[in-house]
Amino acid sequence: MRPAALLVAAATLVLTSACQQPALAAEEVVEAPAAVRTSKEGAGLKTAIFAGGCFWGVEAVFSHTKGVRSAVSGYHGGTERQADYKLVSSGVTDHAEAVKVTYDPRVIRYDQLLRIFFSVVADPTQLNRQGPDRGAHYRSALIPLSAEQSAVARTYLAQLKKAGLWDRPIVTRIERAQAFYPAEAYHQDFAAKNPRHSYIQRWDAPKVAALKRLYPGVYRSEFQRD
Repeated sequence: MRPAALLVAAATLVLTSACQQPALAAEEVVEAPAAVRTSKEGAGLKTAIFAGGCFWGVEAVFSHTKGVRSAVSGYHGGTERQADYKLVSSGVTDHAEAVKVTYDPRVIRYDQLLRIFFSVVADPTQLNRQGPDRGAHYRSALIPLSAEQSAVARTYLAQLKKAGLWDRPIVTRIERAQAFYPAEAYHQDFAAKNPRHSYIQRWDAPKVAALKRLYPGVYRSEFQRD
């Protein structure tokens, strides 16, 4: 094989290593219940981190949610030196692909973001994977950034476990907040920039459509870009 062909093959391997696996079965949409404990976070913008598989879809859903001011794709945990897409997607680091969401609690509360997350973003029964993507860096996790968020998250997870909406046990964890490293620029607003990308059309556009169908009151048609 010629050197040029080798480079093309290597690039193709990297591009298909994460967030771009071939389609398998469709992801399930579940209308999660409203939280019995609502968030009381006071005035001012708040921030929380959500890990739910490939960050493209997590970012897309929250970027179409009213009250969300920004949704930044990145890597939670691990080290700054290893916060690199190729390294993280190879599975050799301790990072999780995650999205830092900044929101106005007067418009959308943290407990409502949790409901959206479990309804249309992530399957809480999948361990170290989401949809077609596999590896600990695709784990589903809630990363609260305040005592109130932590209490609400614990209560909501307990509520979901009692609700019995899924056939398998819930494995989504609450993780201690660590460093968050924004992902490379080309990952930011990826769904808005690449609406015809095969992965976006197959896996992430249906999540946004489900948000609109299940929660039309908080759905925003325009993509909130950073």
